[in-house]
Amino acid sequence: MFQYMVRRLLWAFVMIVLVIAVVFAIFFVLPGGAGRREDGRASPVAVLMAGRNPRPDLVADIEHRLGLDRPIHIQFGLYLGRALKGDLGYSYQSQYDVRDAVFRRLPATMSLAFGASIVWLMIGIPLGVISALRRRSLLDRGSMLLALIGVSMPTFWLGLMAVFFFDSRLGVYNVGDYAPLTENPVQWFKALWLPWIVLAVVSAAFYTRMVRGNVLEVQGEDYIRTARAKGLKERSVIRHALRSALTPVVTMYGLDVGILLGGAIITERIFAIPGIGLLAVEAITSSDLPTILGVTVFAAFFVIAMNLLVDLVYAALDPRVRYS
Repeated sequence: MFQYMVRRLLWAFVMIVLVIAVVFAIFFVLPGGAGRREDGRASPVAVLMAGRNPRPDLVADIEHRLGLDRPIHIQFGLYLGRALKGDLGYSYQSQYDVRDAVFRRLPATMSLAFGASIVWLMIGIPLGVISALRRRSLLDRGSMLLALIGVSMPTFWLGLMAVFFFDSRLGVYNVGDYAPLTENPVQWFKALWLPWIVLAVVSAAFYTRMVRGNVLEVQGEDYIRTARAKGLKERSVIRHALRSALTPVVTMYGLDVGILLGGAIITERIFAIPGIGLLAVEAITSSDLPTILGVTVFAAFFVIAMNLLVDLVYAALDPRVRYS
């Protein structure tokens, strides 16, 4: 177990470094990158910060202060060293520490991600299990029809329709009224219940179909048929079947929550929730490279961390899984 953990942590470190390298190359190395100096011209970032009709000496001073006049490999080494220490740089345009900005937005994103994930699990898993146990029944066909409709609806369209009906028409929801949980729990819930449902609709539909398929597949396994042949109670058989059927669900749940923790960009933008996704939109709009890099590093960290957590949960769900 200890050796497995060490190997996974080392692989997580390597993946983080690779993600930083790829994103850094996109914005600073490839042609057209905002941090790239071409044909002796100044970096676009320095020109942008210098304002209109900048003096050459002012642009050169900004480049030197930001380290944009150094070779690319040195810039990457300096950024990587700071990132591994938790320093994600300083915003060129907004003049704030990127790490502090991400941490300020993180509670809103975590509230949105975990709340929506609880909703879709409470809907998707029971419906999938019941549909599998009552295969070809009216309930099964109805739930699969609803799942197909849910999977077919894009999140941005569903979010806009939800805002139109619940805010503009019915007046039971107010966009942009988010408040932190620690300050106003009632206002926090009022601002998040509709985004939770919007995010959960598509995911719940997908989880319903996946759980149904997994349960049907596991019920045909030899150990399940043997358990029934030995006279084991049906409730115990179903419990053993669910432990194996839910293993892929745990994998998908870890990936989905990790991605949402990196920022639910569309949902946060539609409902004006001040999370990491909205921060990324603002940074992209203003070409704020340090913020874009910082959000990307955080998103990669969450995805990798959730995958590591999923691997640890495997053994508790499926006794056939062993760490070696």
